[in-house]
Amino acid sequence: MTHHDTKSQALTLLGGAATMLLVAGLASRRASRATAGRNSRARRRAGPPHHRVVVVGAGFGGLQAALHLARRRDIDLTLIDGHNHHLFQPLLYQVATAALSPADIASPVRGIIPASDHTRVLMATVTGVDTQARQVLTEAGAVPYDELIIATGSQPSYFGHESWAKAAPGLKTLDDALALRRSILEAFEQASVAGTAAEQARLLTFVLIGGGPTGVEMAGSIAELARDLLAHDYAMGQRRARIVLVEAGPRILDAFAPDLSEDAAKALTGLGIEIRTGTRVTGIETGLVHLHDESIAAGTVIWAAGTDATPVAKWLGVKPGHGGRVAVDADLRVPGLHGVSVIGDAALALGADGKPLPGLAPVAKQQGGYVARAILRRMRGRSASGPFAYRDYGALATIGRNKAVAEFGPVHLSGRPAWLMWAVAHIFFLISFRNKVMVSTQWAFAYATHQRANRLIIARGDQPPVAKPGYSVIPPSTNSVVPVT
Repeated sequence: MTHHDTKSQALTLLGGAATMLLVAGLASRRASRATAGRNSRARRRAGPPHHRVVVVGAGFGGLQAALHLARRRDIDLTLIDGHNHHLFQPLLYQVATAALSPADIASPVRGIIPASDHTRVLMATVTGVDTQARQVLTEAGAVPYDELIIATGSQPSYFGHESWAKAAPGLKTLDDALALRRSILEAFEQASVAGTAAEQARLLTFVLIGGGPTGVEMAGSIAELARDLLAHDYAMGQRRARIVLVEAGPRILDAFAPDLSEDAAKALTGLGIEIRTGTRVTGIETGLVHLHDESIAAGTVIWAAGTDATPVAKWLGVKPGHGGRVAVDADLRVPGLHGVSVIGDAALALGADGKPLPGLAPVAKQQGGYVARAILRRMRGRSASGPFAYRDYGALATIGRNKAVAEFGPVHLSGRPAWLMWAVAHIFFLISFRNKVMVSTQWAFAYATHQRANRLIIARGDQPPVAKPGYSVIPPSTNSVVPVT
């Protein structure tokens, strides 16, 4: 080996060693950085604890508050609801009358507020609140909180006649809407094969109790559904459905101006709907509604007369106010309970006129945003921005195709202009882009064809499965797994 070869070999060895040292140094530096990052994250976790905020209810108010708070990484947010979806309740009656499908007006909560290292969605039933230990009690365990926002809405109220609920269901959830859709569509099916004219007339009689927006909109939608179905789907000659709207007060839509209430009554009458104002219900049993002056045999009875708050007062151990609602201060916090706010239909909050705020979606949304901002201000050590003040942007109610009423302060609209405003407003406030597209498409199809594509009668969950030819039914009590082919 020559001297030159020896030198070259030595240089190669030195170069390789240098490369190895460089690689080792880079690896060591990366490892040090990774360790430092882990230590830094550990120090952050070991530092001041995040502010724990629990929101109960994924309705309009609860979801609005959660969306505000989910952006903050210094807040550990938990959103609890008994359902896994946010429901656009103003259009729930359209699911019940086959105009829309459930997925058109509902969105998975986890798709709106995805899980992260500081947010959590919990599908669970709340059983109570331990205000001393500051924990929300659920069937899935206790959830601690520093701030608690309760936005659980309302439930149908039968004014002490709970036995009426079975014969006259309300409309608050998707399950309610699907059950009513089944009842309404089954009424037409059964009427088409009824043995007597009296039985056919009973099956095609629909009684709605309550002349507020839900009752009015439901009555109009059933009238149009019956007209279209009887004309196209059933061979029942000139048979007409009978729809009766019962209201205990002197007029329907009493929250609207008298002239709009009168316009709505004329529109309903034009659809063939009987309006009974100043009429109280004295009894309800299956297939029969008793009024103070007569009894009506009906195939379907729907309750839209009143609501009570969910049992929030009982959870918190406070005295309930009117309608079971929880009285709150001007900042929507419950007096005497640190860190607890109640919003939406469950809260008894007063407006600028000293009267309780109505149980409307805009009220709940504004309250949700207000409470979230108030929590953030308190976290920064700043004082409250002032009492909650509801901004009333107007009210809308639809009766049917090209028929609606709208009130914006001194501006009163009815007919097609109000109907167009109602449609645009409801599409705008839907939570997801998909829902906006689907609802717009369904409405356009129904408007052009007078058909409703969601006329599906789906078996109830409490009914036994029915075997079809070539298939066997496995009892639900077994643990057998049936492969899908």
